[in-house]
Amino acid sequence: MTSHTIRRPAIRTRARGDDAARSAGSLAVAVAAIAFSTAGLFTRLIAADVWTMLFWRGLFGGLLILAYIVWRERANTGAAFAAVGRAGLVTASCSTVATICFVAALRETTVADVTIIYATAPFIAAVIAWAWVREYPPRATLAACFLALIGVVIMGGGPLSTGHALGDLLALAMTALMALMMVVIRENRRVSMLPATCLSAFACAVAVVPLAHPMAVTRLDLFLLALFGTVQFGTGLLLLTIGGRRIAATRASLLANLELPFAPLWVWLAFNEVPSRLTCIGGGIVLVAVLMDAAADQK
Repeated sequence: MTSHTIRRPAIRTRARGDDAARSAGSLAVAVAAIAFSTAGLFTRLIAADVWTMLFWRGLFGGLLILAYIVWRERANTGAAFAAVGRAGLVTASCSTVATICFVAALRETTVADVTIIYATAPFIAAVIAWAWVREYPPRATLAACFLALIGVVIMGGGPLSTGHALGDLLALAMTALMALMMVVIRENRRVSMLPATCLSAFACAVAVVPLAHPMAVTRLDLFLLALFGTVQFGTGLLLLTIGGRRIAATRASLLANLELPFAPLWVWLAFNEVPSRLTCIGGGIVLVAVLMDAAADQK
């Protein structure tokens, strides 16, 4: 009796700690999605070409994440970068190539197609997690993913368009790489992958140097680019990496879909561009799906 009396509080404490960690992780990924959703707002405000924007976005985003790592690790910063190992290289590679595929996809197909394909990320993450680490997502999460996908299809105005095979394949590659990155971060949750995402941000900047014109921007654009890199990219990537360690990859990918209904909201508030009825309906369905999954997780 005495041993049982001692163990039960420890078990309850551990359970409360796990619940708190999942809640904190879900909140971090949700805020990351909201940060990512401001991309459309910044691209409308900045006059620079897309490659120049990507250069400064990657540079400022990488500097923000690096500053956080140095603040957190201090003298152990070098050790933190070394600790990521092969998993870190995979994470950095996935993030870098996914960003390039995303930009290329937008040049080869419609925004609606990219959005719809990206909404399949939770299912791809579920398959990878099951095949790799035998992690089975809850049925409630899978149901919420299906509901969110329906909402995204409604936002896009219907099924995929035709005649954009290359762009759609690039969008699918981007989606699969992001899903794989979330699984790797989750599987290696005992080691911070922030150094890896920091390197990926800098790698994105280096990759577009031949096409960018970084010195041709105005002072106002440079200020806006700094906000773009730190608020949208750096903060989003930072919180996604921190939160992704604490929750299942499928749930993290579902929460990332919050980016989709929030993106037109910022453009509406800034430029008074009223979203279409389908956008509002589909966005509302995505929000309901995320809230449904969050409610199920609290039971």
